[in-house]
Amino acid sequence: MATDISPYLFYEDGAAAMDWLIRVFGFDEDMRMTDDDGRVNHGQVKLGDSIVMLGEPGSGYQSPKTRGGGTAGIHVYVEDVEAHHERAKAEGATIKMEPTNQEYGDRRYDTEDLEGHSWYFAQRPSG
Repeated sequence: MATDISPYLFYEDGAAAMDWLIRVFGFDEDMRMTDDDGRVNHGQVKLGDSIVMLGEPGSGYQSPKTRGGGTAGIHVYVEDVEAHHERAKAEGATIKMEPTNQEYGDRRYDTEDLEGHSWYFAQRPSG
């Protein structure tokens, strides 16, 4: 049996977050469940076979940007980290580190989403 791990991220504005993740990072929408006010109770975006779940936990939640700092990071392997980086940069993502070779072999860049969640996109070494 295969094991899949899917992060569940909280956003103050789930609809805006889903739209942003799709436009900037190239995710596809997998599911969007909204309440009567149009707020996202549960959403899912997909990149390849991986799913990121998200939702709006309510008025007491504060995003990393609102809190003044990150709480966690999401590491994602992509086929072409340079192309992914260029897309995110062109769409206005905040790039925290340009694509850089890591001592463990990956080539990675660091960015954050519209509410301040840290994302790390990497490409495994070929060979």
